[in-house]
Amino acid sequence: MSTIVDGGGAFGQRLRAQRQSRGWSIERLAGQSGVSRAMISKVERGESSPTAAVLGKLSAALELTMAELLTDPWPDGGPAVAAAASPTAALPAGGAAAAGRVRRAADTPQWRDPDTGFLRRQISTARFPAAVTEVTLPPGACVPYPAGSYAFIAQLVWVLSGELTLADGPAAHILGAGDTFELGAPQPREFRNETAADCRYVVVVTRV
Repeated sequence: MSTIVDGGGAFGQRLRAQRQSRGWSIERLAGQSGVSRAMISKVERGESSPTAAVLGKLSAALELTMAELLTDPWPDGGPAVAAAASPTAALPAGGAAAAGRVRRAADTPQWRDPDTGFLRRQISTARFPAAVTEVTLPPGACVPYPAGSYAFIAQLVWVLSGELTLADGPAAHILGAGDTFELGAPQPREFRNETAADCRYVVVVTRV
């Protein structure tokens, strides 16, 4: 069973750290994101778990991907710890001495939206040059994201099973198993499951 990422205390600490590193007040983050000051305050104190819609707004305001906002980028202590353990461990990816790594399914972090049941499983780690996420979207779920969520990334969606309705601005695309969609210019989007069965898809994100 994979680890469920903490949407409360640990996430609240990361959110506060990101906000403070920019010198932003809670009021400024609220103004930039459209999330209420009260909600941000509750999330930072670990008193409330954010929904996927709230995460989308916060990530857009901070110009962070949801993967960057949700998970600890260096759960094993990061490059400094790796370098202390092995002089070659901190070499850049692709270097002559770079070593492959296995991460077991049980160690792959997950996060579930308390509102819709939408489940994210973070496949890639911070070492990989793209963020790869597996999503399970329950029947009837709808997850909206503001245009700002896409202003600094390129994204590809690949449906593994079920049927996904992807509202891309004014257009809507129905994607079945094996279909892919490369997102274009930033605009508001919704990921919807209008069927009676789960939809599983992979999201691949790179910064542009």
